[in-house]
Amino acid sequence: GLVKLTGHDNGFLAIETTLAARHVDICLLPEMEISIEKVLDYAEKLMEKQGYAVVVVAEGAQDSLFRHSNSPLPGADIGLWVRDSLMGRFKQKSKTLTVKYIDPTYTVRSVRANAYDSVYCSVLARHAVHGAMAGITGVSVAMLYQRYVYLPLEL
Repeated sequence: GLVKLTGHDNGFLAIETTLAARHVDICLLPEMEISIEKVLDYAEKLMEKQGYAVVVVAEGAQDSLFRHSNSPLPGADIGLWVRDSLMGRFKQKSKTLTVKYIDPTYTVRSVRANAYDSVYCSVLARHAVHGAMAGITGVSVAMLYQRYVYLPLEL
């Protein structure tokens, strides 16, 4: 299966989904330098070994993937391109492959915030204001191990 998730600039949603699902075999993030050939080789090995592979790709991974392969045009749909690359590799080697492609991008973006989301955003905003009033700059508020913390924007 192939799942494309939002994440133009970073792969937060893709990596969190991968960690939560626990059955993802390959996760392609914008923060990575990715060789499509290595991804295809690994997917082929997975298919031989376990008979399936689950691939998650963040939208922003297209920059790295397209830079290292001179095929598609900028703005092409990364999910469809990865799917077509997988299908092409298996067809080239006369192997059968079925890809279930899922693109929940607009579903994820269009879901209304629930009560938990509202409370969480409110608490993050409150901590951000408290930090700013205390003179703390160059940080982002996050929840880490059930505690709200200030994370530096530049490490």
